Amino acid sequence: MTGEAASQAWTSSSDLQQLIGAAAREAGALAMRWFRPGQQTAARSWTKGKSSPVTEADIEVDAFLRARLAAAGPECGWLSEETVDSPERLSCRRVFVVDPIDGTRAFIGGDARWCVSIALVEDGVPVAAVVHAPALDLTHEATAHGRALLNGSPISASPAASLAGASIAGPRFMLDRLVASGAGILPTAKIPSLAHRLCKVADASLDIALASQDAHDWDIAAAHLILERAGGKLADFEGVAPRYNRETTIHGNLLAAPAAGFDAVLAELGRVIGLPKVSGLPNTADLPNTVGAATERS
Repeated sequence: MTGEAASQAWTSSSDLQQLIGAAAREAGALAMRWFRPGQQTAARSWTKGKSSPVTEADIEVDAFLRARLAAAGPECGWLSEETVDSPERLSCRRVFVVDPIDGTRAFIGGDARWCVSIALVEDGVPVAAVVHAPALDLTHEATAHGRALLNGSPISASPAASLAGASIAGPRFMLDRLVASGAGILPTAKIPSLAHRLCKVADASLDIALASQDAHDWDIAAAHLILERAGGKLADFEGVAPRYNRETTIHGNLLAAPAAGFDAVLAELGRVIGLPKVSGLPNTADLPNTVGAATERS
């Protein structure tokens, strides 16, 4: 099939979702060949950048996905944690944003809470997404005009509209400050995959999730759409939703919560612990694009 014919074959959202879903599941099966529950991975691992781990499984899955998703057509750009970035993607309306293994540290250590994350972004907004956690047998997915699904069944975010009594996952320093404030939260142990953490808000396994600054497009783009289509919202601490396929892929502190109660929860966060807003963080527009050099501190 030529590139032009392939492009015409994948024009509908349902076709694209089928392509992305199949690719995610196949990629998950590939990664599972290296995964050892409760034990160190069989894959060779090393450190990239300052402290971010990577394994041969990440690289193999990344190469597989790039080849598999090429069926969508040559007009689709590519942004992945494990591929050296190219400015060519900035001229593309449609871009695949991929994390071949989100939660690499978990994967290495035999923790099942990792996933394959794939989003198709159009004009800066995700329009199709799959987050597949093969070791947990969980697949979250959504399209821009459809319901969010978990293993094929519709899901909805919780009705939470307050910190009090809310189950919350996020970085330890944020949860410690919330607990010390007496806000009455129900803290949850950090979920190593940020994409999986956000999806747990989408399916109401969690009420709220937090992420510290330096999450990248590939960490959040797919889960962002799934959360939104489940009745949730993802935004920074000024209430601004992330945009994708910019020159920089880095984001500031983020809050994921039910959309109906989002503003109330955000205001309460500000009153209770005074978390810094984006304006108090480095200007991400001025930061270099550090594709492939992210840590999992979020």
